[in-house]
Amino acid sequence: MDVHKETVVACLLKGSVNDDKPQKTIRTFSTLLPGLEELKAWLESENCRYVAMESTGVYWQPVYNILESALEGTMVVIVTNARHMKNVPGKKTDMKDAEWIATLLRAGLLNGSFIPPQTVRELRDLTRYRKSIIEELSSQKNRIEKHLQSCGFKLSNFLTDIFGVSGRAIINHIAEHGSITAEEVESYVKTRAHNKLQEIKLSVNGRMNRHQREFLRLLLKHLDETYEHLGEIEKNINSELEKFKRQIEQLDSIPGIDKTAAAAIIAEIGIDMSKFKTAEHICSWAGLSPGNNESAGKKSPLE
Repeated sequence: MDVHKETVVACLLKGSVNDDKPQKTIRTFSTLLPGLEELKAWLESENCRYVAMESTGVYWQPVYNILESALEGTMVVIVTNARHMKNVPGKKTDMKDAEWIATLLRAGLLNGSFIPPQTVRELRDLTRYRKSIIEELSSQKNRIEKHLQSCGFKLSNFLTDIFGVSGRAIINHIAEHGSITAEEVESYVKTRAHNKLQEIKLSVNGRMNRHQREFLRLLLKHLDETYEHLGEIEKNINSELEKFKRQIEQLDSIPGIDKTAAAAIIAEIGIDMSKFKTAEHICSWAGLSPGNNESAGKKSPLE
């Protein structure tokens, strides 16, 4: 199958593997749900047991999701790396891409990419989204810190985390009033931050006008909403992890791996290690293999 944004071109080859001229049928389907359902029904009616397509962009994913359950889950759907296909010599210039893919599949020349089960893919959606939201939180904190600095508040000079209990209380006061006195600072500073009380008092001698206070409140509101959203994501992840309770416990028992890391590991590589031939294969899939930056005995610097 040659998958595009709006259409899927499918080439079905039937006949003996030794037949040089198999029976060929080429059809085009829409990538909208009715079109994909029609594609599935056609392949099932033809008792097509093996399907292959390129892993281009995200367009292959809805096609894969539809065909995953075809023939009661017995259809083998191969998603192959486009680079691998380009390295296979012999394609005729007048041959359609779908026909070339079908020809290579029929000859057993395609290597399928690792596609984890749906339960793992659903967990992966959540863990990757969690990572992006955490990055967004970090960016938002940086925006707030820069705004405070621009208004003369140097809290980060003396507080390791200005969004801890003491720092956030001071920031909330500044957002409300535009300034803060030394006495007010003392009432907000708690725990170990009290050791730097004098320095903190000196660091908050800035002042904000009405616009600056309103802008700070907007920034803080978005920060709090993002934290709340992160909490929702965590609840969904914990719900999904119930399906992998035993594997999570096993990974969590390894020094240096907590529940969060265990969830990310399962989301990326699944729980069936038979899919990987060697330890090197799984390291490569996880993006942990070191790059080869040596040529002719000389090492080039990493970019």
